[in-house]
Amino acid sequence: MKRRDFLKVTAAGAATAAVASPAIAQSSPEIKWRLTSSFPKSLDTIYGGAELMAKQVAEMTDNKFQIQVFAAGEVVPGLQALDATSNGTVEMCHTATYYYVGKDPTFAIYAAVPFGLNARMQNSWWYQGGGDKLANEFFKKHGVIGHPCGNTGTQMGGWFRKEIKSVADLSGLKMRIGGIAGQVLAKLGVVPQQLAGGDIYPSLEKGTIDAAEWIGPYDDEKLGFNKVAPYYYYPGFWEGGLVVHSLTNLEKWNSLPKNYQAILANANANANTLMAARYDLQNPGALKRLVAGGTQLRPYSNEILEAALKATNELWAEISAKNADFKKSIEAMQAYRGDEYLWWQVAEYTFDSFQIRSRTRG
Repeated sequence: MKRRDFLKVTAAGAATAAVASPAIAQSSPEIKWRLTSSFPKSLDTIYGGAELMAKQVAEMTDNKFQIQVFAAGEVVPGLQALDATSNGTVEMCHTATYYYVGKDPTFAIYAAVPFGLNARMQNSWWYQGGGDKLANEFFKKHGVIGHPCGNTGTQMGGWFRKEIKSVADLSGLKMRIGGIAGQVLAKLGVVPQQLAGGDIYPSLEKGTIDAAEWIGPYDDEKLGFNKVAPYYYYPGFWEGGLVVHSLTNLEKWNSLPKNYQAILANANANANTLMAARYDLQNPGALKRLVAGGTQLRPYSNEILEAALKATNELWAEISAKNADFKKSIEAMQAYRGDEYLWWQVAEYTFDSFQIRSRTRG
């Protein structure tokens, strides 16, 4: 290469570098956001989903994008997380969207509804089956965009002061139960109470409520419910796989550079997977400890499950008749559930059932 040509190439390279460096810098600005959680710090697994997500966002941006996580009550009460995000008080929240059925029952479908999807089906519907598009089309109306940032798996059916053998035993029972599931149980005679996690124990202890559901053995043990209610029922048919979302103010999301959007979305997806893994690790040991300590483990009777399913289908029809968003979403979810259980019946359920029977035989 001639010296003159070499100098031209070198100069061009330097010019390109001079243009590229500022472009890279501009695409990686320093950003500090706040996130309010609906959960207390003491519940390290569910609260920890937001912390894990924020930590990974910081690591993947060399600490240029920082999200400070606040527990329920530190900025706003846990059940006001959505409002604080949509009105710009904070940029993000970490919450269960079924807390906001008072605004619109459609919120519940993307968290968990009675006889809905299990955790793997939730992920399949969201990431592959179009659930993300349906959800964010709806969330947009409330000024936010959502990403799954955790899943509890199938939950337990709650703690009761007295044994529940039939539908008649539910009549007049004051029960803490979140979201739209309370409307289903109301059809069976339950008087639903919506309380944040930190308020459940004192209410149960004082007898303000007769029963309460939260998540499962690991968290329930931490909250001490076994000390004030002896009967522990399963399954939590209203939460086959609770999706915990991070919701981001839509204007703030749109203002992010595309690489930051990708980083935030991937950090959420990783936290979503790891929360489920942590619950699967922690729940068995906690359940053993609870039973060893005197907890009375009980299954819901088929009578109660069948009555609850009937009440659920009635409620979906009632809401769908007057809410087009709900109708569109619940029908899409139910269609997806039908195909998924076709597969589950062939492979997953058959395999798991055999494994469980083998375990009980020793």
